[in-house]
Amino acid sequence: MSEILGNIHSIESCGTVDGPGIRFVVFTQGCPMRCQYCHNPDTWEVKENQRMSVDEILAQYDGVKEFCHGGITVTGGEPMLQMDFVTELFKKAQAKGIHTALDTSGVLFNKNDTTKVDELLKYTSLVLLDIKHIDDEEHKKLTRHTNKNILEFAQYLSDIKKPMWVRHVVVPGITFKEKYLTRLGEFLATLHNIAALDVLPYHDMAIPKYQNLNIPYPLLGVPALTKQQALQAREMIVKAYKQEREKISQAEHQI
Repeated sequence: MSEILGNIHSIESCGTVDGPGIRFVVFTQGCPMRCQYCHNPDTWEVKENQRMSVDEILAQYDGVKEFCHGGITVTGGEPMLQMDFVTELFKKAQAKGIHTALDTSGVLFNKNDTTKVDELLKYTSLVLLDIKHIDDEEHKKLTRHTNKNILEFAQYLSDIKKPMWVRHVVVPGITFKEKYLTRLGEFLATLHNIAALDVLPYHDMAIPKYQNLNIPYPLLGVPALTKQQALQAREMIVKAYKQEREKISQAEHQI
């Protein structure tokens, strides 16, 4: 069988925002989403970039493993576009005792055929799931895709008890609205596998990248979210989560 090669955009050692601990972060090339606030537009196109084998990546990891004690995170782009490669990488990593984290939007999940995703998740220690918008129509405006399969993926991960960090970018005028943050909290309350919630404030630091790529920046003029606003957003999500969990608990006791 021929060696599986990954199409890699870049690799970052000592990542601190990509899962627990200090991590070795692999950015894959290619993404079907076009999130308006994306800070890696250079990873969008499914084009051949840097082709690397699993062993080459693990050799790089071995060179910095004393510093990247948290493990390996594969992000993108959308890593599930290269599911066979990521599965092989995670399989070999876990065989060496390395913690593995998959940073994904879940957009490619198909509940009618989970064979490949099941194999990937077998070797995935943690899923970092980016929920872009809880409202489907608003999600389509923000990303050009529905969120239905993404929410189904979240539910699936809960059903199989796969640990998950939920990540949510809060954008003024788009996701920074109480009704949407409340709905997100209520949805999360139906899940049983959430290990953490990352509420990420929108920033516009990617504007130079868009300019260099001659891509119009969709959110030009939208102010960055302040730390205080991010705290407010998190409080809204957590409040709704707790209230919904209480309702669910009461309903279960009545059965």
